[in-house]
Amino acid sequence: MQFDLFSGPPRFASVAEVREALERLTDDPLAAGGTRVVVYRGAVDAPLMVIGEAPGAEEDRLGKPFVGPSGQLLDQILRAARIEPERDVFVTNVAFRRPPGNRRPTPDELAYYRPFVLELVRLVDPRVIVLAGAAAMESVLVDKRPMSAVRGQWLQWNGRWTMPVFHPAYLLRNPSRAPGSPKALMWADIRAVRERLEAEGVLAPAEAHG
Repeated sequence: MQFDLFSGPPRFASVAEVREALERLTDDPLAAGGTRVVVYRGAVDAPLMVIGEAPGAEEDRLGKPFVGPSGQLLDQILRAARIEPERDVFVTNVAFRRPPGNRRPTPDELAYYRPFVLELVRLVDPRVIVLAGAAAMESVLVDKRPMSAVRGQWLQWNGRWTMPVFHPAYLLRNPSRAPGSPKALMWADIRAVRERLEAEGVLAPAEAHG
């Protein structure tokens, strides 16, 4: 059954309730792997939401998303754009347990977790959403186009500005900073995100911070 934002009554009253519900699950499609539930980090009232794919080994160990090498790179890029991860960003994934072998979540797994992802969007109510990687785009937008076809483009979704970008793990595999490289494109994308947040009036202009 397709579940879209605002298509029915709210399921949860707070982000904490969503996390508690996910932590109580025992029959979700990734539960058999015995990995822990990893829901979010950052601010629950953040103007920017970053949605990635699924927890990795370090995320499973610490119980927070994007805390391994990919997350460290993400935070570095955000801070370079004068976006503070713990204050301005809510970070989550489209699957809430680590898949076996760090594989990509299957379509059935994405479909199972999608209602929880959409509830997090509704509750945090971000002005801008960054979709990091193709799995995030497939889950949230139900869009299976290759990332190369939409990366860096602004898309309107449920009244929010949404931008698909490369997953930071892809940047780690392609470390060049040459013009046109994945890393250079990602830096440009996040600068555009900063400009959008300023235009929406939810972040002060970067020059105001000195």
